[in-house]
Amino acid sequence: MMTYDQQLNILIKNALNEDIGDGDHSTLSTIDKNARGKAVLKIKEDGILAGVKVAQAVFHFLEKEAKFIIYKNDGGVITKGEIAFEVEARVHTILQCERLALNCMQRMSGIATLTKKFTDKLQGYHTKVLDTRKTTPNFRLLEKEAVRIGGGINHRMALYDMIMLKDNHIDYCGGLEKAIHKAYEYVQTKKPGIKIEVETRSIEEVKKVIQTAKGKVFRIMLDNFSPAQIKEALTIINGEFETEASGGINLDNVVSYAETGVDYVSIGGLIHQARSLDLSLKAVIL
Repeated sequence: MMTYDQQLNILIKNALNEDIGDGDHSTLSTIDKNARGKAVLKIKEDGILAGVKVAQAVFHFLEKEAKFIIYKNDGGVITKGEIAFEVEARVHTILQCERLALNCMQRMSGIATLTKKFTDKLQGYHTKVLDTRKTTPNFRLLEKEAVRIGGGINHRMALYDMIMLKDNHIDYCGGLEKAIHKAYEYVQTKKPGIKIEVETRSIEEVKKVIQTAKGKVFRIMLDNFSPAQIKEALTIINGEFETEASGGINLDNVVSYAETGVDYVSIGGLIHQARSLDLSLKAVIL
């Protein structure tokens, strides 16, 4: 399994290749290759900052000696008019890294800002916020990092680090009990230690899980349950499994779910409904 830094380097390499191609001809045609310069990241909108360390990695990927000074850290509250960082490097480096650094930071800051709105609403409650796999292909690493920066908790990263038996798995397999049994046998023989979560669609399915999955499943997802149904399910579960509410949860109703005492709420909208924050990288002419 690759580390976060290894995955980030691959992401940066691929993104720069996509953007630069056979050459940044705008820069090559107008700027001397040895020219050096400075630029600052200007904040143009209030929110939560995310991606500063990613931007630093982007500039250092092309120029290890680039001077990168951080004024606002990841997770910090930002207001319009502030400066997040400054970078001194070859002008070619600044111009070739500019868009990638901005794209990452604007997207990540938007996700972190929205996540913080959810986590602020749940202050004082037992319930924690989870993200999902509803992410942008090839950008999941940084979208989930932005959720973490905003105060949320990462669910499974992908298909490889947890077994989640969702409705289609259960239906294709031939039923809830059969799916749980086969998944548990798989873990014992092929993937020791990997955890199993199972989705339920009704109180009846919750009861089936309790009857067949003790010691096999660690978390029950309550999919598209109303808060009232979740309260009923939690009474039946009686603390024997972790619990996760999912489906239709938003800023307007998240507190009503937290009031049930459910352990987690998973919210795809943390990522796929987040709006990018407005940031810009501006040259400093000395």
